[in-house]
Parts: sequence; structure tokens; C-alpha cells
Amino acid sequence: MGIQGGRAFYGEAIGIMLNKITYPMIPGNVGNASTYDFPVRIVNTPDLPTDWWCDERGPDATRMAKVIATARRLEAEGVRAITTGCGFYAIFQRAVADAVRIPVFTSPLLMVPIVHRMLGGKGRIGILTAGSKTLGVRHFEGVGIDPAKTPLGIVGLEDYPEFRTVILEESKPDVDTEVMEAEVLDAARKLLRLYPDTEAFVFECSDLPPFSRAVQDATGLPVFDFITMIRWVHSAVVQKRYQGFM
Repeated sequence: MGIQGGRAFYGEAIGIMLNKITYPMIPGNVGNASTYDFPVRIVNTPDLPTDWWCDERGPDATRMAKVIATARRLEAEGVRAITTGCGFYAIFQRAVADAVRIPVFTSPLLMVPIVHRMLGGKGRIGILTAGSKTLGVRHFEGVGIDPAKTPLGIVGLEDYPEFRTVILEESKPDVDTEVMEAEVLDAARKLLRLYPDTEAFVFECSDLPPFSRAVQDATGLPVFDFITMIRWVHSAVVQKRYQGFM
């Protein structure tokens, strides 16, 4: 069998589009390559400010074009599927998926309908997000969520000091992981107090997976996050041959 060349890089099945950010991305974060037990290709989306998602009108045509161009670049470099470093990229899902010929999964919010079906179509899905005041209809429409049919409970991290200053404002150059974990746990417990019928968590934000285990230990509930999704897609685009005996 002939093997075709012509590219500069090989063996990186998952391409990850990040905003241009400067805060520390600890292991477990989507942007930390040591999070994965397989190679990934991480690139910045040029000139896309980190506060783009705060605009309730959604992305303008210029920003949309930059995201699509980055996705096409990753496809040309040989990745087999494309994800992002922010769950608010849900608003780009349809346009980017239409622009390339490989799977695109922009946000963990894509998992919400699946998780809802896993729970028998009755349980509430708890969403921890970087910005509860911004997450809304445009994002849900982008990934096929109908809040009228899927009960949601949403709590944001935007008012927690460590998360806000490190992640949202990027005004603090270091992160206290113990403090941030305590904030995430507090947000998860707050969500359960507000929505006691919650049966699973879906973490919108790419900065939350480092704390998924702590939330699961504290609540006993399933936690679906960016890394859950990336591992799942990787297993689909890089299938393994099975070995064993009978």
C-alpha cells in the first residue's frame, strides 16, 4: 500500500483551535498537550480576542471568517477532527462544520442532548459555564439544544474571584489551583441546591476539566467535559485493532 506524503506534520488526529490567551493552562485543560495520551495539534485563532463571546449579537463576519480559515488550515495539515478551547464556540458549530470535510465538535454543549437521552429523557442537565449571563439561545441553537425539551440548570463562574481574574480578565498571571477548585466545587453545589433534580453535569468551559474528578467525588454525579468529548471523538477517528484470545 502506498503512503502519501506532502505535509509537514503527521500523527496528530485532533486539531484544537484556541483563543490567543496568556493565563496558565494546567494539566486537564484543553490547551495543555499533556492532558492527552495521544498527540494533538494546538493552534491559535489569529486576532480573535478572548472577550468575543461576550457580544450577545454573536460573531461578526470577520471573526467567523478567521475561525473558518483556522479550521481549514488544520484540515490541510492532516488532522482528522477539529475542536476548540472554548465552549462558546458553539455559535460557530454549523458554519465551521459546513466549511470542512472532517468532524467538527466545537463545544461540550453538543453532548447535552446525548446525555439527556442517556438519562431516559427525564433528568435535568447541570451546566457549569464560564459565563451564565452570556450563555443562551444562540449557543443552544448552534448545537441542537431545545431548552423547552431538555431541562437545564445553569450556574456560571464569572463572579468567583480566582476564576474571574485568571480566566476571564487575564489580570492575574498565576493560578491558585486549590482556590479555583474550591470555587468550582462551590458552583457545583450551588447548582444542585438550585436544581436538586440534576442527574449529570456538562462543563461548558475548557478550563474546568482539571476539576471534574473533584466535582464527581463531591456530588456522585457523572461529569461530561471537553476532555470526555475529545477522547470520544479521537476513539472514533483513530480506531484500534483488537487483540486477544478465545
